[in-house]
Amino acid sequence: MSASETSPLRQFIRKAVVRTAVGLVGAQAATIGGLVGYDALTKKQRKTRSGFPKPGHYGTDVANSDVDVFTFGADLYDDMLTQIANATHNVFLESFIWKDDEYGQKFLDAINRASERGVDVRVVYDGFGNLVVPNKFYRFHHDVHVYRFPVFRPRLFITPLRASGLTHRKLLIVDDNVAYIGGYNLGSTYATEWRDTHLKVTGPDSWVLRQSFVTVWNTVAAREDQIPRMDPPEWDSRVRCWSNLPMRRVYPIRGMYLQAIDRAKDHIYISTPYFIPDHQILDALIRAQGRGVDVRIMVPMDSNHVLADWGSRGFYVTMLKAGVTLLLYKGAMIHAKTATIDGVWSTVGTANIDRLSLSFNYEVNLEIIDNDLAAVMERVFEVDSSNSHRLTLDEWQARHPLAWVGETALAPLRPLL
Repeated sequence: MSASETSPLRQFIRKAVVRTAVGLVGAQAATIGGLVGYDALTKKQRKTRSGFPKPGHYGTDVANSDVDVFTFGADLYDDMLTQIANATHNVFLESFIWKDDEYGQKFLDAINRASERGVDVRVVYDGFGNLVVPNKFYRFHHDVHVYRFPVFRPRLFITPLRASGLTHRKLLIVDDNVAYIGGYNLGSTYATEWRDTHLKVTGPDSWVLRQSFVTVWNTVAAREDQIPRMDPPEWDSRVRCWSNLPMRRVYPIRGMYLQAIDRAKDHIYISTPYFIPDHQILDALIRAQGRGVDVRIMVPMDSNHVLADWGSRGFYVTMLKAGVTLLLYKGAMIHAKTATIDGVWSTVGTANIDRLSLSFNYEVNLEIIDNDLAAVMERVFEVDSSNSHRLTLDEWQARHPLAWVGETALAPLRPLL
């Protein structure tokens, strides 16, 4: 067959491929537009949702450190502000979102006052996460060292993998002895209307979080004002810190989850606001359920990101058919990024179980091997479960046919969510 005879066939195939691609993009655009529009119409009804049960504030000992578990933002913020007010040596603060509201102003005033009295204050916050916050809000004392992760980075054109990633971390370290980590950003909405979880570590194990902040500051933020190294108080600790560092192309949090899931013998309780796992994590959870492990995953019934919700829902049938328990948290946005396994292992941090957190952003999670803390995390999960709807396979398969269309259209976008 000659080239002239095959040319029309090639042209026909090429046109068909292009039309299919355009149709798919058009369907995705229409789906996204419809979901965003519907979400905007219903958002006012969900705006104030503070009636959810509050699991409480718990304290426990882990090795040589004290660990507090906070589950209500106002309690956490008051404790953090007190620590900043009493700081004598240093304050290191890192946040993805920092709102220009009542609580945001309280934190700004507190760190400025600390700097005025001679405390070494370092601040990291994300430019993209705060695009809607006026720059004039961030009026720091002249001695505060500040790094704002830029929205646009020229290095993206040269080293896109190393220059990518937002700082999605939420850390506070005070006087090299007290450290906070968890899902809470800084803002009044998070103080009373969201269900989240944060840890406070007091004692030698706070070093791992200090070191995580120092690594990002000295690697990404600082030019000349490097933070000096502080040696760890002990070598063998039951508290470990895992930090995703795109600058170094290091993403250990995903591996932490995979190893813990593979070790599970009895139960796995996970709370995450956005559940869009890669195939390895999904398969690990399904294998665990298949060998008799009680796998429970808690997500918001409706989160603050409608596209993430629909990206997540595309996995529901697979998980429900495998026997995984899906719990949909009602009446509030649950933003906690936690897991506990077998009454022994727990993690609390900033990473969601999605592609952005596990393979793109700057994140940090604590991994703690401790029965007492695991018991606390199970108690918190139990309280949250009492405010959740347990989804069944029959119920989910009976959803409206348009839901199936939306999930299918958005499936190719999961790696971006």
